[in-house]
Amino acid sequence: MNRNSAHLVNLRAMKPSVPAPREDPACPHAIEAPLADRLDALCLVGWRLWERFDRDVRDREFHPFVAADYTVVRTALHACYAPGLRFLEWGSATGVITVMADLLGYEACGIELDARLTDTARTLATQFDSAARFVVGSFIPTGYRGTSGRAVADSHTIGDGPSGYLQLGRALDEFDVVFGYPWHGDAPLMLDLMRVYGRSDAVLLLHDTTDGVHAYRGGRPTTCGWPPL
Repeated sequence: MNRNSAHLVNLRAMKPSVPAPREDPACPHAIEAPLADRLDALCLVGWRLWERFDRDVRDREFHPFVAADYTVVRTALHACYAPGLRFLEWGSATGVITVMADLLGYEACGIELDARLTDTARTLATQFDSAARFVVGSFIPTGYRGTSGRAVADSHTIGDGPSGYLQLGRALDEFDVVFGYPWHGDAPLMLDLMRVYGRSDAVLLLHDTTDGVHAYRGGRPTTCGWPPL
């Protein structure tokens, strides 16, 4: 089942009525109540932004942005956190996950091809007093041709544009944790990007629509401990 059929079928029925859990056995420490409250509020705003975008844009034309399960992603980011880590979101859209990472303590950046969504993300960061940075561009580094058996040109959901790393002033190998929400068939390309351009000890978090968030190091499943085992 692909991302469209698995995730979109029930997406409009999903509501953030139940706050995200404040403790998780997979996480090294609990999130203190004031921060948990801010994260709860961020997720609520994120769902409202998605509902508006879905109504105003996706009801009229296809757009690859689909909201992630923010509760699941929040747990994964919390489990991976350690002081001083740099976080990058590929396709940051409205900015919820990148701002979430910043609030959790990461130095967080997002790359998004759609300038309208980047404007929304910057407004969201201001609203939550977040230092998260957002740039317009592609998360595909300049010159990448694809060695995973699937080139970028084969994807109908990864757009083409100038590299966002130039605006960030940072290369992919300067980030410790990278998050992606691939459409069906795009995960091998993201894994290959990390293999070619990322650090071997960096964590790639990929959100699967039916099976949560999975962590990879060097293309292999891993846990989020720091330093790497």
